[in-house]
Amino acid sequence: MMRQYELVERVQHYKPDVNEALLNKAYVYAMQKHGHQKRASGDPYFSHPLEVAAILTDLHLDEATIAVALLHDTIEDTDATRQEIDQIFGPDIGKLVEGLTKLKKLELYSKKAEQAENLRKLLLAISDDVRVLLVKLADRLHNMRTMEAMRPDKQVRISEETMEIYAPLAGRMGMQDLRDELEALSFRYINPEAYRMVTERLGDYVARNADLIETIESQLGERFEAAHIGARVKSRQKTAWSIFRKMERKTLSFEQLSDIFGFRVVVYDENDCYRALGAIHREWSMVPGRFKDYISTPKQNGYQSIHTTIVGPSRQRIELQIRTEEMDQVAEYGVAAHAAYKEGSDDPLGQTFAFANLRRTIETLVQGEAPEEFLDNTKLELFHDQVFCFTPKGRVIALPRGATPIDFAYAVHTQIGDTTVSCKINGAISPLMTELVNGDEVEIITSDTQTPPAAWENMVVTGKARAAIRRATRLAIRKQYSGLGRRIIERAFGYAGKDFSIELLTPHLHRFGQRDPLDVLAALGRGEISSNDVMKLVYPDWQGDRAAHLESNGGDHARPRDRQGWFGLSAGPGMLFHMPQNGQNDDPGDGEGAGHPDSSDDQINALPIRGVTGDLPVNFGAAGAVPGDRIVGILTPGRVITIYPIQADALIAFEDQPERWVDVRWDIDSALGERFPARIAVTLINQPGSLATVANIIASLDANIHELSMTRTATDFTEMRIDLEVWDLKHLTRLQQSLRECDMVSDIRRLFS
Repeated sequence: MMRQYELVERVQHYKPDVNEALLNKAYVYAMQKHGHQKRASGDPYFSHPLEVAAILTDLHLDEATIAVALLHDTIEDTDATRQEIDQIFGPDIGKLVEGLTKLKKLELYSKKAEQAENLRKLLLAISDDVRVLLVKLADRLHNMRTMEAMRPDKQVRISEETMEIYAPLAGRMGMQDLRDELEALSFRYINPEAYRMVTERLGDYVARNADLIETIESQLGERFEAAHIGARVKSRQKTAWSIFRKMERKTLSFEQLSDIFGFRVVVYDENDCYRALGAIHREWSMVPGRFKDYISTPKQNGYQSIHTTIVGPSRQRIELQIRTEEMDQVAEYGVAAHAAYKEGSDDPLGQTFAFANLRRTIETLVQGEAPEEFLDNTKLELFHDQVFCFTPKGRVIALPRGATPIDFAYAVHTQIGDTTVSCKINGAISPLMTELVNGDEVEIITSDTQTPPAAWENMVVTGKARAAIRRATRLAIRKQYSGLGRRIIERAFGYAGKDFSIELLTPHLHRFGQRDPLDVLAALGRGEISSNDVMKLVYPDWQGDRAAHLESNGGDHARPRDRQGWFGLSAGPGMLFHMPQNGQNDDPGDGEGAGHPDSSDDQINALPIRGVTGDLPVNFGAAGAVPGDRIVGILTPGRVITIYPIQADALIAFEDQPERWVDVRWDIDSALGERFPARIAVTLINQPGSLATVANIIASLDANIHELSMTRTATDFTEMRIDLEVWDLKHLTRLQQSLRECDMVSDIRRLFS
């Protein structure tokens, strides 16, 4: 176990003016408080906070953070109190220790809402002071290094929690080395067989290629020397986890991987980065599409580097990263590498690019309403690789990989997202579901009359967009039902000879269990309360039952629960279409409710067109449609409904025939296990095995190829047109992403004709 003076010397090594008294005091206090406590391994418990402090000294953090590491378990696991720590060490350190104490363990298999609330607490503590995250990550790293004595089930649970939460957070803060170790340790426990296999094969590969790696380093060094560029070249290898993840994602064997090794070129300044790039590209050919400049456009975690892939000295692909010494430090240590933080400036958080972005993201996320939504949105928002797109005015918008123009619109402003109708990508009109790539310039076209369709929720990948669409959908539904509820209650008041005003509901909101009069009207429209109930609360001495008679006899404002198919809410399994019924009331009720002269305007009858009932036959357009698409139906002269996505080219032919358009929506019973048709085009390099590779990826994702045709578009490229059968839009999007990640695939797009 590290001695007191050894800890002080470790900090003195990088901070000569260290506050020795603070470290000595924290060391002695923590050791006394933990006393004879033991860990599961039998080691003294104090060895844990001491090792956490040692990890933070490797990151060259200041003595205040080291002291917090020593003290981080004292309030939670000993008789120490916040007041006592404030008196001895000061309120700043006391606040950090208490913040770490309040963090709950995130039980991955607990209730989703509980996990979400615990994650919310963690993120709020981090947003207040980044040192909470640094100590927590070091704490988790040491726990992962010392799990051998734990039960296997607990090892797996903690490892999954680490892979889901802590490793991505480390990556978001740019702490790549720490993230790599957390992922490697988690991989070891989550899938020990795969970990052993990849580690053994990686070791064999390194041994076989040691001479080749040395040769490449030497030749690169000679090239830089000839160009008078001072550069340090060092090789690096993929981690076992990243290798396994790529093998699974792209359905590759270990032998098919071409980027197990890469090389890092570290130069003096930014200008030398571009000089080194020119020297490399003049000597060796660049692989098209494999160049990224993260110096001019840094990642959200502050990472900067130039990435390029060349066909190297032995005709093999070589991945290169070119950066300065400072960029290299940030790439390895992330937010901990910034001098402003380590020097103890007035703002201990440090105004780093990575933390500023994380804080803004957290501020957006914690405003969510439902815990389950918060958890989903957080994973979407925090733990994705990034793409960088531009507004027409040059503003950079960072988005998760796989984002669409809808995500882009909501990232600019919620109102822009809500009113989006179409977009231009690089000057060309494009579908809103197009997947954006690095460098795209996106122009959003809006309309004040537009509201976001609910189907957009399945097309977006950012938490902000998904939350906004859900909110807009809830508001639209409330508006629809509150309008219906208002008509019901106004008619009921009219029959009673009373004047209705929405203010009459305000004194009785608590009786209805609602917070707003509009919520009362919406509940009335949904049939959750009756107009009779409202009349009796507003006018306690009212004795009439006219409203009840009206509702029970199917008048023009009959409640949804009494009317089969009203607004498609009570449909059976399958997909519903809705069309006017020429004013005929489908309810055989008697009296003034049935066949009322005013009832023709709002009459809607819902007929199932896919499922166990329905009279009209249904088919799909040539390019198909899948659940999640925004769809319409076209009624043919033979009384057949043909279903099209709203983007289908075939709809242009019916623009002047509005009477044939049918309002169609999805209402699929997932238990039926039914696939739906879609069409994609895949452009790929013309080489042996390409068809088999594409077919294997599609099969591995549980999709079915219905029809396939191939066309040679150029000497080296072939285009496949594939008619697929998939479960829904999410399934189709995941399949397209997997194909896009295949090395031989040049382009993939969905066809709507």
